Amino acid sequence: MNEVNAGILGICVLMAMFLTGIELAYAMTVVGFIGLGYLGTWSAASNQVVKDFFDTFTSYGLTVIPLFVLMGQVASHSGIAKKLYDSAQKYVGHIHGGLAMTTVVGATLFKAMCGSTLATCATFAGIAIPEMERLGYSKKLSTGVVASVGSLGILLPPSIPLIIFGIITEQSIGELFLAGIIPGLLIALFFIFVIYGWVKLNPAIAPLAPRSTWKERINSSSDFLWVGVIFVVVIGGLMQGWFSPTESGSIGTAAVLVLAYAKRQFPFKNLLISFDESLRTACMVIFLIGGSAVFGHFLAVSSIPFITADWVAGLPLHKNLIMLIIIFIYLLGGSFIDDLAFMILATPIFYPAVVKLGFDPIWFGIMIGITLMIGVLIPPMAIAVFVVRIITGEPFKVIYAGVYPFLISLVTCAALLFVFPGIATFLPQLMR
Repeated sequence: MNEVNAGILGICVLMAMFLTGIELAYAMTVVGFIGLGYLGTWSAASNQVVKDFFDTFTSYGLTVIPLFVLMGQVASHSGIAKKLYDSAQKYVGHIHGGLAMTTVVGATLFKAMCGSTLATCATFAGIAIPEMERLGYSKKLSTGVVASVGSLGILLPPSIPLIIFGIITEQSIGELFLAGIIPGLLIALFFIFVIYGWVKLNPAIAPLAPRSTWKERINSSSDFLWVGVIFVVVIGGLMQGWFSPTESGSIGTAAVLVLAYAKRQFPFKNLLISFDESLRTACMVIFLIGGSAVFGHFLAVSSIPFITADWVAGLPLHKNLIMLIIIFIYLLGGSFIDDLAFMILATPIFYPAVVKLGFDPIWFGIMIGITLMIGVLIPPMAIAVFVVRIITGEPFKVIYAGVYPFLISLVTCAALLFVFPGIATFLPQLMR
């Protein structure tokens, strides 16, 4: 069996192993090890596995992942998200659909400190849904908006998927963060438009909430201010080159910890919970990266990425149509395995082809980000929907019915970004 056939067989075996319930990180490691041993020597394969995992777990650049995850967990368990939601509610809660819009605004602000989709969904499922149900909001609207806003963390910095994409493709994490800001805010704005249109068609799904006084609004604005300061320091300092991504994560985590203790609503047990959940999440992601490194070396030996790049670039199709096919593959693959895991698996294969076709790597990263946002909302691997289902106990059909209108926003933004790449590349180019 030649190298290419061995590579194709390895990919097929990997997919089959995942369907058995084996974690993808372990499956990639096993398949990569066997493939390297078959195409080379078993001694070299063993050394490569050890080297890849050692390099992954000792990589200074990867320390940014647990830091930003911890930053989000502290913000989630310290009540900061609740204060942001309450503050936003005082400004827009009194209009039709205002609490749903508040959820979008609050989650967008929360994303300045949290790059985790799961944390955002879980946090706002516990904060926003009970409040909306208390006022008689439709369960479709309340669950749908919470599941949808959780996906914003994939684009808005500090985004863990964008960090991983930058590491895999050796692109600037700072530029990827900048590139995600305008599309992320645009999607949040589209979410608000969807809520407005939905409530306009059926006002009964979103009764009015009590109006707050301007004094109450102003008194609550300090929460916006502190979050804004943290975001500007963390992201702005990273963009200006004042500190590295890891230093940025350290400063942001320390700032959120100080803010949490200043609010005096962060008991020690919550700090331990934050450390525990951050460690679990970070280990899962880093194991995925280590496994993908082993499998990536196997693919490199099999020459599949380079053959794929030449084959894709040589297709008798317009490059935009080829890009649509690649995006569809990401969307299809993410329907069967975890979207982040599939991104780690597929990017080393398709990235050389994307570069060869002449697409901007930063733009490609944001397009994949929006694809992941869609992936966490559509069945069968709709992780954001699963989180809301577990916390609220609502049937899947109710949550999906609420999610579908917001998918329109994601598809619309993806189309705009495809036609006008400058939406993503404008800020990075401005800072170069």
